Amino acid sequence: MSKPNLEESLDAVFKSVPDYSGVLLVADKGVPVYHKAFGYKNFETKEPLATTNIFEVASVSKQFTAMTIMLLFEEGKLAFDDSLNKYIPDLPYPGITIRHLLNHTSGLPNYQEVMDKYWDKSKVAGNADNVAYLIQYHPEARFTPGAKYEYSNTGYMLLASIFEKVSGEDFIDFCRKRFFIPNQMTKTDIRTLEEKKNLKDLALGHIFVKEKQRYIPADSFPQFNYAIWLGNRKGPGRVSSTSGDLLKWDRILYNGKLVKNETLQQAFSPAKLNDGSLSQYGFGWQLQQNEKLGKVVRHSGDNPGYRTHFIRYIDADKTVILFCNNDHEKLKEVVVQVEGVVTGYFGK
Repeated sequence: MSKPNLEESLDAVFKSVPDYSGVLLVADKGVPVYHKAFGYKNFETKEPLATTNIFEVASVSKQFTAMTIMLLFEEGKLAFDDSLNKYIPDLPYPGITIRHLLNHTSGLPNYQEVMDKYWDKSKVAGNADNVAYLIQYHPEARFTPGAKYEYSNTGYMLLASIFEKVSGEDFIDFCRKRFFIPNQMTKTDIRTLEEKKNLKDLALGHIFVKEKQRYIPADSFPQFNYAIWLGNRKGPGRVSSTSGDLLKWDRILYNGKLVKNETLQQAFSPAKLNDGSLSQYGFGWQLQQNEKLGKVVRHSGDNPGYRTHFIRYIDADKTVILFCNNDHEKLKEVVVQVEGVVTGYFGK
């Protein structure tokens, strides 16, 4: 029985959602075997998307943050089981370690909720502001550290702050110097709002507004768009990139140039909870097993108007990078179908 045609099968997925806007890249051992753009870079001008357009990758950024901490670990400058209070002593949340921050088991409250409630949204907040508000307003911890997994942007914001304190370097400058520039990720950066406005090849994020029956740029709603008033945060998000650049990052993670394999394997290993059970989240990666392709490490990202999925089948060395810039209501179905096609085509 012959294999289905990969291109035809993936094309059919997007034909079933004709108003989908985004980019899909599928690679086999680092070589793109499918790379297409759909929809619009800007729905108002109807300028078509290109595969080279830049998207907000949102929480896919967390793997870069985790890597900065792994590099400090390899340099002997910190340990994963160091206390959070060793580095940020005034935070009123005892018993939390760097490992808890990395694998979302800290029990920390959501800093974004505190900022949403108290911050003056005419200003742009950074990490020092976020930490100060956590200390000042001291929202209650959600659970005992290590008791369970609960996704936490607060943890990754604090990891970037710990990185800066330990290294003495600016987090953004370091990411440029160690990750983006030496690996020719020329369109990848952690950009200010102003820098993004000046990008000619940025794919604008859009939200469907029912009252207007059309897609509106997400930055039309600044009071609701945390990406604006938390625009100087570091750690949980803010990387913008292209599918081609993320594929370069995918290759770097195979070549051992950044950290030793045993350190990287910690990032790809489940977290052990207090009761001895396992949580399938490592250091900046969600962990899965595919019945045909083996181990999968992946992450999704979600910013107003943007959705990103970065899926790495590391046993089989296959890569799926999916961007969306119109927050499509059928995105979950698209992801499932794309994964099904990839598994069916490459699976044994």
